[in-house]
Amino acid sequence: MTTTTPSRGRRRAPSRLGRAAGKAAALQKPRVLLAGLLLLALTSVMLLDGYLRAEVGGDERVRDGASSSKVPDKILDGGPIVSFRGGSATSVSVPDKTIALTFDDGPNPTYTPQVLEILEKYDVPATFFVVGSMVSRYPGIVKDMVEQGNEVGIHTFTHVDLSYQSDARVNREMQQTQLALAGAAGITTTLFRAPYSSETDAIDNYSWPVYEKLGEDGYTSVFVDTDSDDWKKPGVSKIVKWATPDDNDGASVLFHDAGGERSQTIKALPQYIQKMKAKGYTFTTISGVIEKEQSANGQQAGGPGAVNGQQPGGGTGAGNLQAAHREAGGATLYEGKALLAAVAVAEYAVPTLSVGLMVVGVAVMGRFGMMLILARRHYRQRNKRRFSWGPTVTRPVSVIVPAYNEKECIANTLKSLARSTHPIEIIVVDDGSTDGTSEISLNAAHELGMTNVRVIRQENAGKPAALNNGVRNASYDIVIMMDGDTVFEPDAVHQLVQPFADPEVGAVAGNAKVGNRDTIIGAWQHIEYVMGFNLDRRMYDLLRCMPTIPGAIGAFRREAVLEVGGMSEDTLAEDTDITIAMHRAGWRVVYQEHAKAWTEAPGSLKQLWSQRYRWSYGTMQALWKHRKSLTDRGPSGRFGRVGMPLVVIFQIVTPVFAPLIDVFTAYSMIFIDFRAALLAWLAVLAVQLVCAAYAFRLDKEKYRYLLMMPLQQLAYRQMMYLVLIHSCITALTGGRLRWQKLKRTGEVGTPAGAS
Repeated sequence: MTTTTPSRGRRRAPSRLGRAAGKAAALQKPRVLLAGLLLLALTSVMLLDGYLRAEVGGDERVRDGASSSKVPDKILDGGPIVSFRGGSATSVSVPDKTIALTFDDGPNPTYTPQVLEILEKYDVPATFFVVGSMVSRYPGIVKDMVEQGNEVGIHTFTHVDLSYQSDARVNREMQQTQLALAGAAGITTTLFRAPYSSETDAIDNYSWPVYEKLGEDGYTSVFVDTDSDDWKKPGVSKIVKWATPDDNDGASVLFHDAGGERSQTIKALPQYIQKMKAKGYTFTTISGVIEKEQSANGQQAGGPGAVNGQQPGGGTGAGNLQAAHREAGGATLYEGKALLAAVAVAEYAVPTLSVGLMVVGVAVMGRFGMMLILARRHYRQRNKRRFSWGPTVTRPVSVIVPAYNEKECIANTLKSLARSTHPIEIIVVDDGSTDGTSEISLNAAHELGMTNVRVIRQENAGKPAALNNGVRNASYDIVIMMDGDTVFEPDAVHQLVQPFADPEVGAVAGNAKVGNRDTIIGAWQHIEYVMGFNLDRRMYDLLRCMPTIPGAIGAFRREAVLEVGGMSEDTLAEDTDITIAMHRAGWRVVYQEHAKAWTEAPGSLKQLWSQRYRWSYGTMQALWKHRKSLTDRGPSGRFGRVGMPLVVIFQIVTPVFAPLIDVFTAYSMIFIDFRAALLAWLAVLAVQLVCAAYAFRLDKEKYRYLLMMPLQQLAYRQMMYLVLIHSCITALTGGRLRWQKLKRTGEVGTPAGAS
């Protein structure tokens, strides 16, 4: 029997869908681009933070014991300040009774401010050799340091031994530190002290070329005469003793204001200053030492690295204790500010993401535990010998098959229904197909001797309209909705309708299974269906907040469908929409694991993306549509305060942030501890395998498909995350999508995959 449903004067759907398709196509690429940019931004922030902490690009090698045969003797035996005026290496010693107090490895938010306070109290200037990554993290301290009258020098950006680094890395270490100083204090500097350096006699054949190169660039390299060795934490008295020069010699004295616990340094510094002042010593900066030396020799004053009184790169020396500084301007200043802004974002974002990672991890583990406990309870409850929904339901029911261009599948669908052990009428609603779906349906029904098949033709209006048309034309009080590419097992209908013996039940979700599971993509989806969908439904069933009746196999009381207004066209997830509406109307929605149907899953990544994009976006639409349930009373409020949060947490929030686990794991493997990160990832995978194995056991599935699970975690899951993120961006930008038709092959012919 064939019936044609008129358009009833409504606007022609094709034009509306066409406009929607055009709008979706116009907005699709920008949203994908935005999702990609967000992922790139996250990766960049993590890499920047790792670089600042020497996790990315870190190099802990320290050279020791190398020959110094190529280093000039006058440098090895000379003073602690080495410059290259006129291309020739010269050294400067600190005058007698003079201390050039220097600090390395800062700034540190705990100890550097205390050092500055002590220096200000005793009116003592110092030279701080700062690490660029620390400057970018604590720019305010460096600004205070400079404003107080102290001098700063470069101690590289990541505190690496430059003798092991390429010229490009050396330049980068210097330039990035200069940018950090420009952003923090508006200055750059010509002073440099190499990490792990000490006295000049420790210069070797590998480090000397670095000093020569930097000297050509206008830098003055600073070493030490006297080392307090405060990093050893030997005690306050020894620090003071070791920092004191012999006799009345002048010295470049080394302390540390960072790089470890420095409480002994803080206690020793006031004692040291008082002791040296009592002995008649004066304190100055490195520039102050050079100025004294130039004045003593009758030379023109100029800051460190100056050539004829001019600073490298322009600018004139200040002729004071900060002569090594020069004002930053132009691009350098703005690039420095940009660097500090990026670092500030990383400093805030990464800890926040870390907290988010912990929350997501707890939520994921909690969900697994919750699923296992409730799924086991559900299985034991529903498989008891004495369990019954009530009197056996034997009355006929209506099966509605919405079909749009289903020529490859519709005959197999009808063939499976012909084997049904339960009395049914079949209503095929042809939603404007152009491939002869109606004729194929009628021919198949005729060949199978099926007199219970009706074909209703309508203009293309979408799946919800087709289902509503089928409900209106249904003859019985129970309607079963299935997809045109789905194959039912013989007892599927009978099993599916048994819960309706309970008058409180308004809808039943069946057990949808992937028929084309012998491909990689199909196997991945098979694991997802068994573990993710069906295990979830067991949990939601017991909690009485089932969010979705699958479109492939679901049953409804006809009166309940009409009561809630039928299948809505407001969302792309009409199955989720009506399920939530059922809950809010007071109907109970349950899961019937024994009602099995085989569906054809997307066979390509493109089709899979399209399907899941529509599912996730439609779910968000449905949740937003029913948001008032959060404040409702009665059954609606119960779903709003139990089901809605669970769906939002487990199906949107957790999956959106779940990529953090993978991003942090990959980051840890590459830059921190590969073995520990790998073990952590394998532990999570083991938990998931346990859950999946239990789900397969409950559904009596073959375990061999679980061999694909590790690869699924590496590839398939990432794609699902991107789909969900893409859907969130679409929702936030207010976009709308049209209902999409997947390409079918008809390879799911019979439920032969049943175990």
